[in-house]
Amino acid sequence: MSEPATLLETPAVPSAEDSAAAAEKAAAHAALKLEKRLVRQVAQAIGDFGLIEDGDKVMVCVSGGKDSYAMLDVLRMLQQRNGHKFELIAVNLDQKQPGFPAHVLPEYLTQVGVPFHIETQDTYSVVKEHIPEGKTMCSLCSRLRRGILYRVADELGCTKIALGHHRDDMLQTFFLNMFFGGKLKGMPPKVQSDRGDHLIIRPLAYVAEDDLSRWADIRAFPIIPCTLCGSQENLQRKQIGQMLRDWQQLYPGRIENMAVALRNLVPSHFMDPRQFDFKGMVPNGVQDADGDKAFDPPEFPAQAVGTLAGLSVMPR
Repeated sequence: MSEPATLLETPAVPSAEDSAAAAEKAAAHAALKLEKRLVRQVAQAIGDFGLIEDGDKVMVCVSGGKDSYAMLDVLRMLQQRNGHKFELIAVNLDQKQPGFPAHVLPEYLTQVGVPFHIETQDTYSVVKEHIPEGKTMCSLCSRLRRGILYRVADELGCTKIALGHHRDDMLQTFFLNMFFGGKLKGMPPKVQSDRGDHLIIRPLAYVAEDDLSRWADIRAFPIIPCTLCGSQENLQRKQIGQMLRDWQQLYPGRIENMAVALRNLVPSHFMDPRQFDFKGMVPNGVQDADGDKAFDPPEFPAQAVGTLAGLSVMPR
């Protein structure tokens, strides 16, 4: 006899516990991918530009913002994987801003086991005294902060000073100099101090700001807002930052392309005779891949190139 007909079984609906477990697993996987990307990008910058060497004592400037927290976090991972062949010391400059929670950083740094030094200098009063209300304070504040950090680096015997500027900061600086300074000048991943006696490094040179924001959320860093300059909404840097975000939204991948462009300079195709000997240029009979080509379009199909090669083109 044949088996009696059975009703179709209704698929089981995942329970709330199963859904929560799946979401937690997905979040952990995304966090691990992000961690690997951050470590890889910082390690690549260190290797490409010689930012940190064995025996270095690196002063990691920690402001309480997401970028410097993330920089310290990733450098600690690399330090452990490197076998502690370089030292890290976190340094914070307490500028005596009103309401600054002075306990937050010492508590965090103690908790994670990082050697640290808190330098207390009332630069806030100096800036407020010399900069009129409503004017940008960043320039004077930055100058005072640099001088203090250089002195502290000497006192602590540090060989490198690490700052938390990331890829997007570097692009913003490039456009700020071009739009407002009349220079094609960026923010290098490694540079001498003004006096030539310290090396400044930026290990986050390849890291996107969005990734740093996500990492700060994942790690739950105790963020301290900057009430000195962060409250000034009309800064040129913020305007440039918004411009870049708008471009990225309209044309996904544009920021990545611009960041790559900063590493692919062609001096002969600018207009600075200090960087290229235009006066001394003569035909040398050597084929130049750049040559008289102002824009690098996508590669044409080989068949099309072969067809065009047989045409006679009159000069304009």
